[in-house]
Amino acid sequence: MTKPNSLFSTMVRAGRTTYFVDVREAKNGSKYLSISENRLTGDQKKERTTVRVFGDSIEEFKQAVIDAAAAVSG
Repeated sequence: MTKPNSLFSTMVRAGRTTYFVDVREAKNGSKYLSISENRLTGDQKKERTTVRVFGDSIEEFKQAVIDAAAAVSG
């Protein structure tokens, strides 16, 4: 289900955790990245955490993720 202000959406499943990566448009027209983590806790409750990154810092955030991924893989 796509939300009205959603321009792009994808999902990644990883065990008991699901990640949602969305590009959305705010009411003022600016675009932002929204990364949400949904996970089941030990007592089967759902928890959700969301991080929003706005356009003015997206390149810096992107480079940080690339650098972190490189550190994890090798």
